Amino acid sequence: MRVEVLGAGIVGLAVADELARRGYGVEVVDPDPGRGASYAAAGMLSPSAEVWHGEQALLELGRRSLALWPDFADSLGVRVHCTGTLLVGRDAGDLQEVDRQAGLVDSLGGCVEQVDARTCRRLEPTLATVAGGALLPEDHSVDPRAVLGALLDRVPVQSTSRGADLTVIATGAVLPQPYAALVRRVSGEVVRARTDDPPRRTVRGWARGEAVYVVPRPGGEVVIGATSEEHDTAARVTVGGVARLLTAARELLPGLDRAELVETTARDRPGTADNLPLVGPTHEPGVILAAGHFRHGVLLAPLTAQLVADHLDHGHLEPTTDPRRLLEPR
Repeated sequence: MRVEVLGAGIVGLAVADELARRGYGVEVVDPDPGRGASYAAAGMLSPSAEVWHGEQALLELGRRSLALWPDFADSLGVRVHCTGTLLVGRDAGDLQEVDRQAGLVDSLGGCVEQVDARTCRRLEPTLATVAGGALLPEDHSVDPRAVLGALLDRVPVQSTSRGADLTVIATGAVLPQPYAALVRRVSGEVVRARTDDPPRRTVRGWARGEAVYVVPRPGGEVVIGATSEEHDTAARVTVGGVARLLTAARELLPGLDRAELVETTARDRPGTADNLPLVGPTHEPGVILAAGHFRHGVLLAPLTAQLVADHLDHGHLEPTTDPRRLLEPR
């Protein structure tokens, strides 16, 4: 069987790589490979830090995919940074947000350790004085651009379609018809900077009510993000969005004042009506979706690849990701 994968982001490339590994003939189609939402992503492998009330199913998908990441990264020669995530609150009001998230993670069986202000500074010496925090030791990170580069070295990509026996649609926030209405655009702005004093681990927090994260990379780069705005036009970097991110990040990590500003980026995340991804068959024979991953494309990439390949191999279908739950019956 010849399979055509539309979209060369981290999800589409991971699917293509897994299918090729299982013996399928695979072609990936994308006129601008590796430059979509995956290019802007911070790469947090954080099912616990991202979980929200009512998202138990999404949390379980995230945990399953997180368990696949060590082998997936090893196969690509990419490092997973296993330093955990530190949640912090700048003041008493912000600490309430930390406590809410920590309590939710604990209630869902996740690993979380609430820590006082002094322990926060011990764990992360670059922090400003904070009201307190919580450590999520099982939430990690990876550099998505390194993952994209490794996958593009293994998976050839062409600019136009040549047709195939089966099509996997993995085109992010813009799906072809008749599937376009299944996802909505949620813009996110991200700032990259370089510093000689980066944090030791991912810091996620609230500063005067503004949410922000700072993810360190080797070589002193830090990724600061991210804004979130639903809209109907292409994502763009705005002065206001960048200002909010930098103000909140500097509130938590004052040393960023001396950092070199390297890049600002905006991309669209593909949201769905229930915030669950669309992975599986459609009502159209020969068409499979691997889309709608919203904020979790990097985290869920290896699981998505496995689910698509398992479906083609022996018809396995994950009920929570079945795209037909949001499609009109034929």
